Amino acid sequence: MIEFAVKAFLTLFVLIDPIGLIPLFLGLVGTRSYQEQKKIALRSTLVAGFLILGFAILGGVILRHLGISLEALKVAGGLLLFKIALDMINAQLERETDEEHAESQARTDISVFPLAIPLIAGPGTLAGVLILTGSAPGGIWGFVVVLAVAALVLFLTYWSLRAALKFSSSLGRTGINVITRVLGILLAALAVQYVADGVRVLLKLG
Repeated sequence: MIEFAVKAFLTLFVLIDPIGLIPLFLGLVGTRSYQEQKKIALRSTLVAGFLILGFAILGGVILRHLGISLEALKVAGGLLLFKIALDMINAQLERETDEEHAESQARTDISVFPLAIPLIAGPGTLAGVLILTGSAPGGIWGFVVVLAVAALVLFLTYWSLRAALKFSSSLGRTGINVITRVLGILLAALAVQYVADGVRVLLKLG
């Protein structure tokens, strides 16, 4: 269970990427006061947490209703995560479309969109949560471990966003890009492992 908890933490930490969120957060909050920045950081992580919780609870039911196996999800999710990993390695931090970015500039409350969705709880994060909850050992306890790890990563995300100004001044864009690239390599390895595990089982079933 400890090994699974470590794997879950690394997966969600790399997917959410609190360090990589810093320049995106700074660009969105603009010239808002520090107090408002803290409120935005708190609301965005809470909304993302509720979304992840709902997806963890209902995602499996939806997959069963659609007749999608966990192995197929691992392959599809692994390919999606690998695409995200390549973007991270190339330091392409954009996580929203041009249309989403334009809409976000016209909104006063950016905590739900685009911060919570899709920057924190994006498709890769939701796919990772589904894979982890579906393959968690120990039944309900494995499910609880995934949720606890997700809460921990979101807590770290909140504090990184809250201290974004300080982090950005000390790390700089180059430092953030270096960390993001390292995390991208780890995510690529995890993605390949997900695809390999899924394909192995699908071939046996076939």
